[in-house]
Amino acid sequence: MNIVRGILTAIYFVIALIIIVLALTQSKDDAGLSSTITGSSTNNFYEKNKGRTKEGKQKRLMIASSIVFAVLTVVLGILYLA
Repeated sequence: MNIVRGILTAIYFVIALIIIVLALTQSKDDAGLSSTITGSSTNNFYEKNKGRTKEGKQKRLMIASSIVFAVLTVVLGILYLA
């Protein structure tokens, strides 16, 4: 059981580092007040294909790694209590 805990803890730290790096490299999504004033259109080519860009891929990877992080948190909590 100690080997499983050790492996899961190592994976946990790797996922944590991935989340930190992704959070630091993400760009800001909202344009703020300037888009309200200028009337930014959301019906353009970039907005329709946003998931295929680098930012879209980073966002999906961030969501997936956050879910894995949360699941590992619960699993490790259960393993350390047992």
